[in-house]
Amino acid sequence: MESISRTTEIPIWRDSRAVALLMAATLTVMANATISPALPGLRKLFADAPHAALLTPLLITAPSLSVALLAPLAGLAVDRIGRRIPLLAGIILFAIAGSAGLYLPTLSTIFMSRIVLGVAVAFIMTAQTALIGDYFSGEARNALTGLQISARNFGGLIFILLAGLVAIVSPRSAFGVYGLALLVLPIAWMVIKEPQRKPSMSHVSYLTGSAEQRKWHLPFLGLVVLQSVTNMFFFIMPTQLPFFLDARGYGNPAITGLTLSVLMLSGGSVALVFSRIQRAIGYPGIYATGFAAMASGFLLLVTSATPLFTLAGSALIGAGYAAVSPTFVALTLALAPPHRRGLAGGLLTASVFTGQFISPLLSTLVIIALGYEGLFQVAAVLLASMAAMALGIFLLRFREPRSSR
Repeated sequence: MESISRTTEIPIWRDSRAVALLMAATLTVMANATISPALPGLRKLFADAPHAALLTPLLITAPSLSVALLAPLAGLAVDRIGRRIPLLAGIILFAIAGSAGLYLPTLSTIFMSRIVLGVAVAFIMTAQTALIGDYFSGEARNALTGLQISARNFGGLIFILLAGLVAIVSPRSAFGVYGLALLVLPIAWMVIKEPQRKPSMSHVSYLTGSAEQRKWHLPFLGLVVLQSVTNMFFFIMPTQLPFFLDARGYGNPAITGLTLSVLMLSGGSVALVFSRIQRAIGYPGIYATGFAAMASGFLLLVTSATPLFTLAGSALIGAGYAAVSPTFVALTLALAPPHRRGLAGGLLTASVFTGQFISPLLSTLVIIALGYEGLFQVAAVLLASMAAMALGIFLLRFREPRSSR
């Protein structure tokens, strides 16, 4: 049995547990954005279906709804019954529900399969977050949280490019990419072992702990809200960018796939050096830089006269999002006690997907009122305001030792 606080003595990339967790991380980005290049084709395929214009973009965010509702419960289950079984069961369900769009006959049944896919994601993400906290600590944990985002982005790069190519043949073909999840299952089965937890820790009441033990609640709540808002902005890209490009005359699925792949590639590259950036400028500095990059990216989309500007804007948004994303996991694992890592991971996961689900609903309303350019301008202004607040915190703490940042 593994010790709950055991740290690795070998490089992260050579630790089989870390590799398995990183492979599982790639599935979470596959859950939503993979079928983005197929959206215009799916909308045409089901043009006669009731509410097709609304349901088609919601195919991307449908998993987010069930994750947002069920992730806290999945987190409680992970704390109660352990990490390994929920992770393995989630991977199996992921492959089955994700590929169901290949053969389901109607848009509404495909939408329901996407809801079931979200159940799988809830178990995968909560178990994975808890295992990172259980297996690793210190610099190793910080490095792995950054590598996790890189794995998601580089995995997304491969999956979205592949989906964009197969969507040229048939928009349904994009759902076949989800079958790749079965490649992760045997590896996770072999190397992921249930961490040994102290009996006293697994039975501590969430509500009856001391005031000292509950000090993490309020800052963690702030992280949950900020994570949700951040993802709401970021998910404008996979849900609205395909239609923005189509309106600009660049509706080919391969072009959409390329643009979203640049989003993933830039993010994956930045996340690779997350631990170094964190040591240099601390968490407030990361938030200031990341939100500023996202704001600049949306401004570039407003002024994009050519696809090159769109690619540059996507690169900035992806880089900024990847810079701030690992901080949420790293700070959560630092705040939450070991016996509540599943619950904390579940709530953080729920916040991610709440933002993703709300994103197309709010952005569609803004598009109706202001158009795509207006949507991007609103996003840029709000993200710039968030960057300014983070910069203020960074400047106030500039004189503090780096270790306290």
